[in-house]
Amino acid sequence: MSIAVLLVLTAARCASAQSVAAGESARGPRSTTDTSSTNGPDIWDANHDGVYTCDEWKSYLDRLFTLADRNRDGHLDPSEFTVIRRAGAALAEADFGYFDENQDGKITRSEFVDKPSEFILQHDKNGDCRVTHDEMKDASPDQKPSNGKGKKF
Repeated sequence: MSIAVLLVLTAARCASAQSVAAGESARGPRSTTDTSSTNGPDIWDANHDGVYTCDEWKSYLDRLFTLADRNRDGHLDPSEFTVIRRAGAALAEADFGYFDENQDGKITRSEFVDKPSEFILQHDKNGDCRVTHDEMKDASPDQKPSNGKGKKF
């Protein structure tokens, strides 16, 4: 393969990594109340119906993990995690340790993908892993997110 083709493929991969992940908050315990397309859950609302689901969240994190796992070893190391932090303004302060549950210095796909969405934890009033327009409309700005215990994501 020629050097020019490799450069084009590398540039395309980097551009894709930046555009897919823009704006989602996945840094750990942090409320996401802004629902604009540049800094909220709209980026992971796969079918764009305005209803945010646990399945859509997991799918979004799975795509983001795939983009960040440059060496395709099934783990993110701290250098690969920088891709997550560069994905958008809301991820700029993402905490490696929050995702590295067993503190072994690497994040597995399941450690990353199985993290619940703080947005869903905060707004899902009936516990069905779906945030509807009505649940967002009824949300109080001073409500604290639940701890997510008992919810299966």
